[in-house]
Amino acid sequence: MAASYNKIMAPKKSNSEAQEKKRSLYTLELSSEEMDKLQDLIESGQLGDWSHYEVAYSLFAYKSEKLNVVGYKSGKLVVSGKRTEEFVQMTLEPQITGVVRLGYDEVNHPEWFELHAGCDESGKGDVFGPLIAACVIADGDMVREWLNAGIADSKKITDSKILKLDKLIRETKGVVVKTVFARMEKYNQLYKRFGENLNKLLAWYHGRALNEALKVRPAPWGILDQFSKQKLVDPYVKKEYPEFNLISRTKAESDPVVAAASIVARATYIREMNALSIQAEIELSKGASKEVLKQATQIFENEGVDGLEQCAKMHFKTVYEAQGLKPPEKAKFVKR
Repeated sequence: MAASYNKIMAPKKSNSEAQEKKRSLYTLELSSEEMDKLQDLIESGQLGDWSHYEVAYSLFAYKSEKLNVVGYKSGKLVVSGKRTEEFVQMTLEPQITGVVRLGYDEVNHPEWFELHAGCDESGKGDVFGPLIAACVIADGDMVREWLNAGIADSKKITDSKILKLDKLIRETKGVVVKTVFARMEKYNQLYKRFGENLNKLLAWYHGRALNEALKVRPAPWGILDQFSKQKLVDPYVKKEYPEFNLISRTKAESDPVVAAASIVARATYIREMNALSIQAEIELSKGASKEVLKQATQIFENEGVDGLEQCAKMHFKTVYEAQGLKPPEKAKFVKR
């Protein structure tokens, strides 16, 4: 019998368990303004006596009694020592970031830290480049590290940071990462094979990614960013893992493991787009804008249909327009 969402919630810790071990290491991404503000605060003497020391690739490094604070050029801040929690909760959060987070994620969202899978996709709304499905399986300390690093929905992060976070996710000890996609010529063939139904093709992608990930590390449940009201992915997973509980919901990226999957999917899409741009000898634009139409028209005029099939999703309205064709009418829904 599949585990329900409620049954897999982490049990509440007793007061003694919650207090038995304080965190002695904390990492966080800070903006350059926040880094400057923190350094000025330490230098001002308002936080007591600190001594400066050298650390490679750092903007600053200070130590005080039972506490070390190092700000790196990459934007990462590392706080370590027995007074880490005190510094984060009494200084860093109220005076620098203005966001109270340490300790609260695990109280409000204990399920985030359980072993589970997160699934998301990228490229679905883009004319150029492949459709990517990604699955990530993680738990506990992996999730804590990602939260500290600023893991969030990929749509809210720049491409350069996406690639950095993708590297962090893939290098996390114990994580399972799987992606499924087909390059453009094969994608266009698969789209026809699945009855020209994008959601059915995407469900097959997600099913393959999930099954491959679960082979490496079985997890009792997972979350999928909802793309259809129908349970299209379940049949592919239940065949291999009948007790796996797949929860489908909108805005699933609030779960950090799903957010990690969204970053992995987007990073893969970015790399594929970079390769296609080199192949097409033009920096291909994302989305389905007027600029995309202009580029698709240029490719069609220079290389014909064959050129488009190598880099574009041929079923998009934009691609029909680039060829001077009228897009086919969508089948009308008839209520019976």
